[in-house]
Amino acid sequence: MAKKNKKRQVSETAADTAQKLKRKDYEAEMRRLHGELVAMQEWVKSTGTKVCIVFEGRDTAGKGGTIKRITERVSPRVFRVVALPAPTEREKSQMYMQRYVPYFPAAGEVVIFDRSWYNRAGVERVMGFCKPEETEQFLKLVPSFEKAMVDSGILLLKYWLEVSPTEQTRRLKSRIHDPRKVWKLSDMDLKSYSRWYDYSRARDAMFATTDTAWAPWYIARTDDKQRGRLNIISHLLSQIPYKPLAHREFALPRRQRADGYVEPKLPLKYIPTPY
Repeated sequence: MAKKNKKRQVSETAADTAQKLKRKDYEAEMRRLHGELVAMQEWVKSTGTKVCIVFEGRDTAGKGGTIKRITERVSPRVFRVVALPAPTEREKSQMYMQRYVPYFPAAGEVVIFDRSWYNRAGVERVMGFCKPEETEQFLKLVPSFEKAMVDSGILLLKYWLEVSPTEQTRRLKSRIHDPRKVWKLSDMDLKSYSRWYDYSRARDAMFATTDTAWAPWYIARTDDKQRGRLNIISHLLSQIPYKPLAHREFALPRRQRADGYVEPKLPLKYIPTPY
């Protein structure tokens, strides 16, 4: 049975590779979606909407890359990414959710959590950073907490990115020898890698209690990163009732005259130009 499952995983990965989008098609569709994200941004600003987006998922599932593609063409004054470090000693003594509340969106803002309060249901539970009863208490209370968020006017979206064990292995191995990615590989990643099914059980328990009518989980399969990003962004846009951005005509004004201005000969230091 194990051999059959392994063969099936390999065949599924091969099928995903065969269907991979052409780079040209991917970038064309991403360009269109970027335009829609800008339209959404302007609508959020004009209406004072508050949007909170949570990204959770398996290690290497592509959370960072997806968030980067969402935010690369919009204003950082509207879209803010929150990726909190490990809690300080003071934060450990606070009510668990307390450290996240200051980062919630105000009117006209979109806040994206690159991992969130769900650390307590995932990595903290699996790696023993909290007691089992603390996780149970969290799972019991978080639906009411998120109901309060939604009732306050926050549009809350929760995404779980899922990657196959075969693809996760491939991505982790690629980080070992790539100097551009080695910073993504930590001791915690290596420890987490060996606990695939512990994370599966933690994920299932989280879904069972926190997949609510007011804050459902949306699952995205991301073995194919390009398709995953496009699917997530298009779904995100479908969940926000923004209106298309009206086309505006722009005309550049005439520049002022020099009126005798001459650049001074200052001892400035210009960078080398090897390219």
